[in-house]
Amino acid sequence: MEPPGEKPGEAGGLQITPQLLKLRTGEFSLESILLLKLRGLGLADLGCLGECLGLEWLDLSGNALTHLGPLASLRQLAVLNVSNNQLTGLEPLAACENLQSLNAAGNLLATPGQLQCLAGLPCLEYLRLRDPLARLSNPLCASPSYRAAVRELLPGLKVIDGERVIGRGSEFYQLCRDLDSLRPSSSPGPRATEAQPWVEPGYWESWPSRSSSILEEACRQFQDTLQECWDLERQASDSLAQAEQALSSAGPTSSFVF
Repeated sequence: MEPPGEKPGEAGGLQITPQLLKLRTGEFSLESILLLKLRGLGLADLGCLGECLGLEWLDLSGNALTHLGPLASLRQLAVLNVSNNQLTGLEPLAACENLQSLNAAGNLLATPGQLQCLAGLPCLEYLRLRDPLARLSNPLCASPSYRAAVRELLPGLKVIDGERVIGRGSEFYQLCRDLDSLRPSSSPGPRATEAQPWVEPGYWESWPSRSSSILEEACRQFQDTLQECWDLERQASDSLAQAEQALSSAGPTSSFVF
């Protein structure tokens, strides 16, 4: 018996259903979902995911996906992670006109030509096809010149596999590659280890500044609490003044004879 909201999909995997999406997001309307994380669920069929028309951030990594058909309707999608799947093509993404960042490492993309569908995306700046830390790659990455081929095919890219190719920081990576090329191919003594980036992947990537809405909301709540304290102090002062006035107008206390 399958868990509620999940149905068998292709190759014995699971299919995305409205019940599954509502259960994981708490949203009643699929069009209201902006961020969705479906990592490592064994998904083989995207099902109704194309109905999430407002989706901007999507993580489908670590599943069993072989196609991305339903994603063609997600025109607002900006960040997509489909790493560690079984994809042989990315054609449906050609319609995702707002796509900015794509992680497709760990799939079955064999030639740079399979990325041609991304050439018409005006906002695409970040592309990952290989992730050494996660030990994910694509067959096309076996060629030493695959990055040059990708750059020629997608000249608008700023970052490939976590390394800047255009803009701030790109000269640093180019210098490292030039120095590596000057190293003799064979030399006596122990073999030098392969050069590794000095910083973590994504270090040079520029991310939008964080919104200060949380800080503003905290300040507003503090001001409201402070105002409430002032109101309570004023009410207490008024009550004490009224009590003192009532006691003073009552005159001296009457004597009682026992």
